[in-house]
This record gives sequence, C-alpha cells and structure tokens, in this order.
Amino acid sequence: MDKLNEECGVFGIFNADEAALLTTLGLHALQHRGKEGVGIVTFDGRNFNAVREQGLVGKTFNKPEAIAKLPGRNAVGHVRYSTTGASVSKNIQPLFADLAAGGFACAHNGNLINAKTIRKELIGDGAIFQSTSDTETILQLVARSRQKLIKDKLIDALHEIKGAYSLVILTNKKLIGVRDPYGIRPLVLGDLKGSPVLASETCALDIIGAKYVRDIENGEMIIITKNGIESTKPFPKLKERPCIFERIYFSRPDSIIDGKTVYTYRKNLGEQLALENKIKADVVVPVLDSGVSAGIGFSQKSGIPLELGIIRSHYVGRTFIEPTQSIRQLGVKLKHSVNKSCIENKRVVLIDDSIVRGTTANKIVKMIFDAGAKEVHLGIGCPPITHPDFYGIDTPNYKELIASKNSIKEMTKLIGATSLFFLSLDGTYKAMGYKKRNDKSPQFTDHCFTGDYPISPEE
Repeated sequence: MDKLNEECGVFGIFNADEAALLTTLGLHALQHRGKEGVGIVTFDGRNFNAVREQGLVGKTFNKPEAIAKLPGRNAVGHVRYSTTGASVSKNIQPLFADLAAGGFACAHNGNLINAKTIRKELIGDGAIFQSTSDTETILQLVARSRQKLIKDKLIDALHEIKGAYSLVILTNKKLIGVRDPYGIRPLVLGDLKGSPVLASETCALDIIGAKYVRDIENGEMIIITKNGIESTKPFPKLKERPCIFERIYFSRPDSIIDGKTVYTYRKNLGEQLALENKIKADVVVPVLDSGVSAGIGFSQKSGIPLELGIIRSHYVGRTFIEPTQSIRQLGVKLKHSVNKSCIENKRVVLIDDSIVRGTTANKIVKMIFDAGAKEVHLGIGCPPITHPDFYGIDTPNYKELIASKNSIKEMTKLIGATSLFFLSLDGTYKAMGYKKRNDKSPQFTDHCFTGDYPISPEE
C-alpha cells in the first residue's frame, strides 16, 4: 500500500431499542476506518451475544438472521484494520472474556507500544492468550487485577499500558468509554433520545440520528449505567495532543472536530498550499478521493480551474488477484484512469493529501504525462512524512518512507514530476486554526513530520 492505512472504528450504545441494528449503521459510517473485519457484541440482560467476521460491515450484517443473533439493548461494535496482530478471525473485535466480575467486551482503536513486553510477562506467569491482538493484553490485565469493582480493575490495567487508545467496553451493567492520556485517538459522546452513544467520529452519530454531546477528554473515562453518566480522570493531567492525521486523512469529510467539518480543514490545507506555492498552470486535478478537498481549496485560492482529470474506480478490493509482474505494474489503472480531455496539452497541478512510499504517485504522474500533459506539478497538502507511526496508523518503516531518505529534489526525480511541493509544518497548523506550531508544547501529535513522539516507542 502507498497510503496511510486505516486505523479502527469503535461504536457503543446503551439502553436502546434495536441496539445491534443501530450499531451496524454506526459501523457502516465508520467503515473507512477499517475494512478487514467487523464485530458486534450485545448483552440481553442474561447473556452476551457476538457476531464477528472478516470483511465489510455490509457483507456480515446484510441479512436479518445476523441481527437476530444479537438481542439486547446494549451493544459495542468494531471495524478493524490490523496494526497489531494478523488479519485473522481470532483477532476480530470486540474481544470478549468472562471475568470474575462478569462479562467484558472490549473494542479498541489505537496501538499499545508496550503490549509485547506485557504479553511476555503474562505468559511467563501462566496466562493463556487466544489472539495476537494487543487488545487482549488489556483483558488479561483487567482479569488479574486484585481490585473488586470493574471500574477499578480497568484503571489498574490502564496504568500498566502505554500507547494510544480509545476503548469502548460493555459489561453486564455498564458501557464504558476511555481515551488515552494524550487523547491521540478520537472518541465522542452522543445521545439518541436518552440512549448514550460512543463512537470514533460524529458521522456515526449522524447516521442513526443521534445528537453530538461532546468529545471524551484526553485521559477521561466515562461510565454509563441506568443511573446516568459518571466521569472520572484516573491519570495525571497532560496536554491534549490528538493525531493530526485525523484532520488530514483519516476522518470522514462530514465528521466534525472542534466545531468544524473535516472537509473544512482539508480545504484550508489546499488554500494554504496555494498561498505558499505560486505555480503557473492551466488546471488543478485532485487525486481521488483523498485529494479532493485540498484540491478545491488550492483551486479557489490560486484561481486555477479544477477539473476531474482522474477518474477512480470504487470496485477494486484488496483481494484482487495480480498474478504476474506485467499485470501488477498496471495495478494503479485498476483504481485510477485519466480523463484525457482535461489533461492534454495542459500544465497540470496534481493535489494529493500525502506521499508515503511514492510508488503510486510515480504511476499517476506517468499516467498524466502519457495523456498528453505538458507539465505535471505535484502538490501535497501536508509536510513530508519522515517518521513512522506507532500509535495505530500502519505506516512503513524508515527505509520505505520516501521522504525519510530523499531530498525534495531527489523525490521529484523518483516520482517523475516537473516539480514537487509540500505544505509547511506551520502552514499545516494555520489550516487547523493556529498561528503556527508551538514547538515547546505542540498542539497535535505530529511525529510523522517532526519525530516528536509524545510517548517513546519502546518496542
């Protein structure tokens, strides 16, 4: 893959009619966050019920019999992209365990940087793991806590783990939401006619008609019961540093973060890119789909007209078979084709959200030249990605990140473009509503650009 791969999406609802169906809809809205597996766990007052399968939400829950297996008014759900643990059925979440205190179903978005160390210690003490997911580490720690209440058991476990996480947990009597001390991974609270809802993004609230209440704060745990919502903050207070890529790439354009749609932030990125780079060209062409918002902003600010010079097919899945090298080299054309009438004999500005390895950018630039373009200038709506992520985004290692080992001049030559230009770091912050990056206390987790990791990647 030559893109930042999805994280995961979590959803939970408490005391609602048709809880499983509402969870299915919520997960459908979060499908962009994970396409490898989907699962829902419900509690019907007596039993926990689960359906988990590999593949998309629609594939698993498009039949009434799947929903019929999930009775109850309380539910948690998860869509998965594997950043820790293989893409196999045993790792599909929510993970469930019967503990001494009752059932415990956990859906996790993020990545624990000390999971391997804890896992090794637990296995040495006799623990038996049923998956390779770092999420199971949390279940094991909760099970082994000497505390009596499930809330205190969970707090015990959270003090042992390090990394980025948003958790949605269902027990016999509670729906629990937790966000890591830096708030790297997102989690929001909504309300559906008196039924509390937890979700990774506001788009999952919109699809079921729920109202947005607020974000779960960094380092906050909320406990939802029939008596209401309790908030507690079990960690020392830290400055929030949410992942900047939620605004640049991951979240759906119609989701709202800090009062603005994600589309607005991405359009701002394109406008700022145009302010910083004066390019003489005839047409702006966004790389679909992720470059559209920034492309619109770049076009409007620069005055260069925007055209859909690239057409994307939405019918190419990850399981497409590429049996030979000759066919594999044509793979980019399975997803992207050129609208020649917009390209021929023109100076083209391509706009994309990011460059990871550079292999897809190279193929798209070549396609544009092959369609008759005079010049191809590639603009990127964020700074160069020079460092890998360890908090839930599946990025390559240093050797595979094109920007970590090459200058912009070298990257331009490798990609084959007339020119290559990136948005500055301060420009990225301006697009997010800040004057510039505060180097002493950064407003975001932006280590992919800066190497400034809020939590040292121990493993």
